[in-house]
Amino acid sequence: MSEPPATDLTARGLDPVAVDAALRRLARASEAPWLHREVARRMAERLAIIRLKPAQVIDWWSWLGAGAELLAQAYPAARRIAVEPTPALRARSEAALSAPWWSTRRWTAPASLVLGDGDPLPGGTQLVWANMMLHAVVDPPALFARWERALAVDGFVMFSCLGPGTLRELRALYQRLGWPVPTPNFIDMHDLGDMLLRSGFADPVMDQEIVTLTWPDAAALLRELRTLGGNADLARTPGLRTPRWRQRLLRELESLAGADGRPALAFEVAYGHAFRAAPRLRGGEETTVSLEDMRAMVRGRGSKPVR
Repeated sequence: MSEPPATDLTARGLDPVAVDAALRRLARASEAPWLHREVARRMAERLAIIRLKPAQVIDWWSWLGAGAELLAQAYPAARRIAVEPTPALRARSEAALSAPWWSTRRWTAPASLVLGDGDPLPGGTQLVWANMMLHAVVDPPALFARWERALAVDGFVMFSCLGPGTLRELRALYQRLGWPVPTPNFIDMHDLGDMLLRSGFADPVMDQEIVTLTWPDAAALLRELRTLGGNADLARTPGLRTPRWRQRLLRELESLAGADGRPALAFEVAYGHAFRAAPRLRGGEETTVSLEDMRAMVRGRGSKPVR
């Protein structure tokens, strides 16, 4: 049974300490998770629908998002600002920027830099890119508002994250066995769209797809899940599990196998993009428009500007 979508901070039910612990562990991996890299590739294909060519890009949670090379290919002349949630991940991004040119294809635009998650953001950004990280954020509306402030008018945000259909087979298995929840409460894409609107964004576009992964056995399944993060739900099982419990879990996971004998799990990936709208004038405020600007508006009336 799918859990209800989160619509506010309380409904998220994420433990920030557990999120931080998972991020520290993931920072020790040799590379970003395969699913993150695949989703980054699919999300980068969507950049073709955006006519704006950003001069400055903020790559949020860059190393785990695995989008640096894709963004460099799409916008080779853009200044890139990588934002990382922990010191260890910040060090990974800084090492990637300073690596010798023969060891990796790296961002070569001038003045690229790496910031911490809590550092002040430079304004005037045309693109905030955030791949596969929003589901690990305790307060998404606050982050959307921060992105909106960093963007220039008509700049855009593009993101992906896991949705409520993720690991539905695993949640059903845990529910059948009477175990606590194995996953956090993922946010429905429609709620994400509402959050974008309330944060000042315009024209949000949301969609989703289901990616089904299979493994040769249950042990391989568990190893892969560990590379994707961890269960930061406040209602998760406290403390450590026993080897006997793990062996039972492995047996139960084998029941998820299809006709080919390979256990499978579904991941719902939600995609979204939206533009920062021009500030609206509040009632009672006064504005001044020059005669030349008025003539330009009249000449352009009836034709919608292309972003």
